[in-house]
Amino acid sequence: MEEGDPVESISDLDQFHHESPCELGSTLIVNHSKLQAPFSVVWATLVYIAEFVCAAVLCSMYHKSDDQIWMGLTITFMLAPAVLIQLALTFIHRDLGRDRPFVLLLHLLLLGPLIRCFEALVVYFKAGKKEEPYVTISRKFNLKKDQATPMEWEIGHSERKLATHRNAFKRTAVIQAFLGSTPQLTLQLYANIQEKYFLPVRLTLMVICLVSITYGALVCSVLAINIRYDDYKVRLRPVAYICMVLWRGLEIATRVTALVLFSTALTYWVIAVGLVNLLFFFLLPWVEFWASRASLPDNVENNFGKLDTVVVLSLFTFMYACINIFCWSAVQLDLTNRDLIAKKQRWGRLAAYYGGRFVENGALIALWYVYKSDFYEYVCAPLLVVQLLICYSLAVLFMLVFYQFCHPCRRLFKYNVHNCLACICCSACCCRVVEVEEPPQSYSTTATMMLVPVDQPDLLPLHLTGQPADRETAIVGDMDAV
Repeated sequence: MEEGDPVESISDLDQFHHESPCELGSTLIVNHSKLQAPFSVVWATLVYIAEFVCAAVLCSMYHKSDDQIWMGLTITFMLAPAVLIQLALTFIHRDLGRDRPFVLLLHLLLLGPLIRCFEALVVYFKAGKKEEPYVTISRKFNLKKDQATPMEWEIGHSERKLATHRNAFKRTAVIQAFLGSTPQLTLQLYANIQEKYFLPVRLTLMVICLVSITYGALVCSVLAINIRYDDYKVRLRPVAYICMVLWRGLEIATRVTALVLFSTALTYWVIAVGLVNLLFFFLLPWVEFWASRASLPDNVENNFGKLDTVVVLSLFTFMYACINIFCWSAVQLDLTNRDLIAKKQRWGRLAAYYGGRFVENGALIALWYVYKSDFYEYVCAPLLVVQLLICYSLAVLFMLVFYQFCHPCRRLFKYNVHNCLACICCSACCCRVVEVEEPPQSYSTTATMMLVPVDQPDLLPLHLTGQPADRETAIVGDMDAV
C-alpha cells in the first residue's frame, strides 16, 4: 500500500529525478517525479477476487449440504458489494458516456476490477518511455524536523491517470469492506457457532473478510489524516502502518465477536442493537446539518438537482453509519461543507465513541454470559469475556500509541496524548493533596466547598505561521470522500 491518501496519493512521492538546493523557507522546485507502482490497486483487486471466489466455493458446499439459509445469505453478501463496486468504478471513470463496450461487458460480468487493474499496470509500465508534458503543478509543505518547507513539482498525464485508479480502488475497498466483508464475517462466524464445527473454506473466507475490513478501515484512517493536513506532504512509516493494523484488527475482531456471541444467546435482540446503531449514526450528520440551518451543497455533481443531491448524501451517510457500527470511521461527515468531509478532528467525539463502544461491548458480552446456551459449557466463558475486553483495551492502546509516536503530523499537535494523561494525573494528585492537607473542621463552622478539576486540554493542531500561497491544483474532479 502506498503512502498517501485517496485524494492526494500523487503528492506522496519518495524519489525524484532532480532536486534543487534551497534555503530554509524558500520553495523547493522539483521536476518530474518517478511514478510509484500501483500496489493499492493490485492489493484491492486480489482481495476482491479472493473473497468472491472463496464465497462462491462455500455457496456450492452449502448447496450440496442443502443449507438454503446459509447459501442465500452468503450469495447476498457476495453479490451486493460486487454490484456496487461495478457501479462505483463505472461512475468514477465515467464510462457510460464513452464507447467502451468491452469494459462495460466485463463490469456486467462482475470483472470490472480486473480490467481496471490491468489498465493501471499498463499506464505504469508505459510511463517514462517517452517524455510527456506536465498537466499541473502540485504544491505542498514538506514537514521535517519541525520545519515546513514549501515544495512544488510537476504532475504528468500518467501520474494523473494512476491517481484516478488509486482513488477509485480505495473507494471500492471501503465498499467491499463494510458492505460485504463485515456482514459476511459476522454470518460465517455465527454459522460456525451454530453448526458447532469449522469448515476449512469457511475459515479461509473469514480470514479474508477480516483482512478486507482491516484494509478498508486503514484507508479511512489515512484519508482522514490527509484531509485534516491537506497542506502537508504526508508520509507514513512502516511502523505506523503496523500500529494501525493492530489497532484496527483488534477493534474489528472484538466488535464482531461480541455481536455474534450476543446473537447466539438473544437472536432477535441483536437486530434491534444493529438498527439502533445504524439509525443513530445515519441521522447524526443530518441532525447536525438541520441544526446548523445551512443549505445543501450544490457541487456534489454537475447537473444534480436537490433530489439527486439528497440521494447521494443519503448514500454517503449510510456508508458512514455502516462503518461506525463496527469501528471508528475516522472520516467525519459534514453536510454543510462543500467537500462533505469535516476537516477538523473532533477529539471529544473520538473519546465518546470509544468509551461508549467499550460499554456497549461489555454489556453485550455480559448479556451473552447470562443467557448463553449449553454449548458454551465446554468453553471457559469467564476467560473469554476477559480476553475480549482486554483485546478491545489493546486496540485503544494501539490507537493512543499511534497518535503519540507514529502519527505523521504529530509535530503539529499543540497537545498530544501524554499531555492529556499528565494533566489528568496532576489533577487527581492535586485533589488528593487538598484532601490530605486540609485540616478537619466541624460542620458548624465549615463552609460548603466544591473541588473543580483542572480542564483537560484537547489535542489541537498547532498551525505554522507560513501558509502556502497556492493550494494544490485539483487533478481529480471530485472529492475522494468515503
